Amino acid sequence: MSIESTTDLDGLRDVARITRLTLDALEAAVRPGVTTAMLDRVAAGLIAGEGARSAPAIEYGFPGTVLISVNDEIVHGIPGPRVLAPGDLVSLDVTLEKAGYVADAARSVVVGEGRLVAHRLVEAARAAFDAGLAVARAGTKVNAIGRAIDREVRRRGFRGVRGLAGHGVGRKIHEEPSVPNHYDPLQQDVLTDGMVITIEPMISAGSATPVQEADGWTLRTADRSLAAHFEHTIVITRGAPLVLTAA
Repeated sequence: MSIESTTDLDGLRDVARITRLTLDALEAAVRPGVTTAMLDRVAAGLIAGEGARSAPAIEYGFPGTVLISVNDEIVHGIPGPRVLAPGDLVSLDVTLEKAGYVADAARSVVVGEGRLVAHRLVEAARAAFDAGLAVARAGTKVNAIGRAIDREVRRRGFRGVRGLAGHGVGRKIHEEPSVPNHYDPLQQDVLTDGMVITIEPMISAGSATPVQEADGWTLRTADRSLAAHFEHTIVITRGAPLVLTAA
């Protein structure tokens, strides 16, 4: 969507605030011995208390409140009985709706100390987001974001997962434009002042190919290598973007 009024911005700021609070609560609850279903309940209680709803549940029928993916799972993991263990890499993806507005954000965290590669992967996903954010200005082509993300990911020795992208957001989860995480010469859309999008690198320590699990939701890496995810909802301006889900 594009910001049309202060009402739009206020509505987006509110649902973005709840999205960030939910991610903070989830990250604080991540520890060995906790199940992903327990994490989902933490999120569900906070979200209901704020008068918001799970956008994936209401738009797509996702069987959970938030998306929780572990280790080789890239995205769309279903919360359930899986028990987190020391060293697990957990990706937390929260997309909420309130009063007709939608915000989307994600972060990956390592349970306990973990392996060096897991921490490096998490840092790389955040750095790739920052690289994409740095070029996200009104008048710039959308594909400049993917070029910047891909360069940063490769510079750090990892690979962006193919076929997964950021997107427009605001009234629904997925709106135009698509915001690829690689340079796509066919993506000729131009960023405009007030446009609301997500930038969300999803990266792998090995294979760049995603495979869908039998549950019909979870995407994992083809070679079972670790994956990480970092995302914010932003508003494009002529200067620095507004990072709504970080405020």
